[in-house]
Order: sequence, then C-alpha cells, then structure tokens
Amino acid sequence: MFRGSAFRARTGLIDGPGKAAGRALSPPVEIGLTAAIVAVRGDAPLILTARADDKTAEAALPSGPFDPVRHRTFEIGLRSWVAEQTGAPLGYVEQLYTFGDRGRHARAGDRDPHVVSVGYLALTRSGEDAQRPAFGAWRSWYDFFPWEDWRNGRPDLIETTILAGLGDWVADAPDAIASGLSRRQRVELLFGKRGFNEENVLERYELLYEAGMVEEALRDGREAAARRGALEPLGAPMRHDHRRILATAMGRLRAKMKYRPVIFELMPAAFTLTELQRTVEAIAGRHLHKQNFRRLVETSAIVEPTGEMSLRTGGRPAALFHFRRNVLQERPAPGLRVGIRS
Repeated sequence: MFRGSAFRARTGLIDGPGKAAGRALSPPVEIGLTAAIVAVRGDAPLILTARADDKTAEAALPSGPFDPVRHRTFEIGLRSWVAEQTGAPLGYVEQLYTFGDRGRHARAGDRDPHVVSVGYLALTRSGEDAQRPAFGAWRSWYDFFPWEDWRNGRPDLIETTILAGLGDWVADAPDAIASGLSRRQRVELLFGKRGFNEENVLERYELLYEAGMVEEALRDGREAAARRGALEPLGAPMRHDHRRILATAMGRLRAKMKYRPVIFELMPAAFTLTELQRTVEAIAGRHLHKQNFRRLVETSAIVEPTGEMSLRTGGRPAALFHFRRNVLQERPAPGLRVGIRS
C-alpha cells in the first residue's frame, strides 16, 4: 500500500498551498525494473533482448513494473521479470541508475503513467543458457552502438556519418554551453582523434541524441531530430529508454573491470589466456597487445594455472587457468588495469 506522498506520487494527486486536495496535477508515476544482461560468446559481447509480440517492434531489454505486493525487493522483482520474459538465470547483478527524465517517451497532455525505471547490470557466463534462451534473443551490443567497436581501429562510421551530422549541429549554435563545454569541445572530446575513452558510452549516445541523430530522438519529438527529418539508422533503436540504459551498463562494465574482477563472471570455470584476452577486448571494444596483456595478468596473480591443457585452440595445446577468488581478500581492487585507452 502506498501512503502519504508515495500514494500521491503514484496517483498524481498532490496537495499544496493554493491547490485543492485531490486535484490532478500530473500523470501518475510507476516504477519499472529493467535489466541489461550481458554474456560473451567468442569475441561477441551479447545483450539479452526480450521477446517482442510484434516481429517488427524495436528491441527491448527485459523489464516490468515493480509490484510491492509480489516483490519484497527491487532485485526480486527484476529476477522475476527476467525469468518470465527470457527464461534466463541471472548471476552477478548490480543496480545501475534510476532513469526518469520527463519527455523521453511522453507527449504534451499525455495522461499515461510516467515510468521511472531502475536499471540493472547483470552478467552471465557463456554456455547453453547464454546460447539458447528460452525466450527472446541474444544480440551483439555493437548492433546498437556500432561506433563503440574499435577492435579493428577507428570505425569508418564516425568519419562518414557521425562527424558530418555533428558538424551541422555545431554550426547551428557553436557557442552553446553544456556541462561547461561548447558543442565543438564536446564533439572533439567524445569523437575527436586525440583519443578514445572507452568508458564514455553514455556521454557519446547522449550527444547523438541531443543532436537528433538517433532514432529515439525523432521518436521522442526532439526539435533537433525534427529539423533533420528521416535519417539513416545510426545503430538499431530500442524501445523507450532502453538504449540509454544499455549505454550506462556498457560504460559501467568497461570501467568496473579495471578495479574489480567482474570479467570473470563472464568466463567459464577454466579458460586460456587467449580466451580471457578476447573477452576483455570484446567488452572494451579495443584490441590489446598480447604480450603486455599476458604480463599484466600473470604479475597481478589474479589467475592461476589449473595444470591442464586445452586442445580446442586449433593449434598447439594451451594452458588452462582459473580465477583466484582468494585475491578478493588479499587486496581491495583486484581488477585488470589494462591499458585500453589510446
């Protein structure tokens, strides 16, 4: 049961000075739970999308409303919706952020409930469950963010499409300031040639949204997108705020694997160093120097050999390793501090 201000927020009835009790001032608010569930298969970082009723519908992350009667906690509610919509078990789960911007998918005069979505990052190991979910489908997260995959160098799409569109947007208001930076400075920081910070996934998506260059901006009625009109799709769109939530999850995982051993939540129990490197590269979107990576992993003492060899390499047998869980007690930040910025 909602009480006091919680009830008024849910129903849209707010009392205040000069306002009659029970007067409806705004649409009701609902709490939604949304999961960005990540796995890695080979060199592909995968995101689990929920089954759509309409085959032509935009992709969506598993999500559903929080029901305080059925769900004792948000996480219990999240796991319930994921199981119902995908059949996939969840391992590691952490809360990302609360997404509630007004106007993302609302229109003036809209009386439908305003959804405040609590986003989660969840990781699962590759294997039978990751390869064949009961419902929904696994898709590469680079289907939605093709400009984030730098494993073969700077993506051509940045030069041919993104910078051209952003150039027009800068020219419209070159001195407009946001977060202390001009439009030109923001474009240079996020898409310039001086370097690529792999953690700024959300910032790059938000810039493209503000410039009206992604489908969600046109769908949400953003002025910049309306001026540009119909565009060639820049990555696959997602329902509601889900691409923004996925961008947040990608940036969080890219950052966190440097100071916590979360990457091993995506690995099988035993793996080769090549498989570990490919997984890190898949998540980071960057190619790593093989010898430097192996030296870092070995000196960090974060893994240890199992004493067995893998014959699935297609060449010489390779040593198998496993994650040393004792490292969590030995030091506070046992991540892989790989040099993945250029």
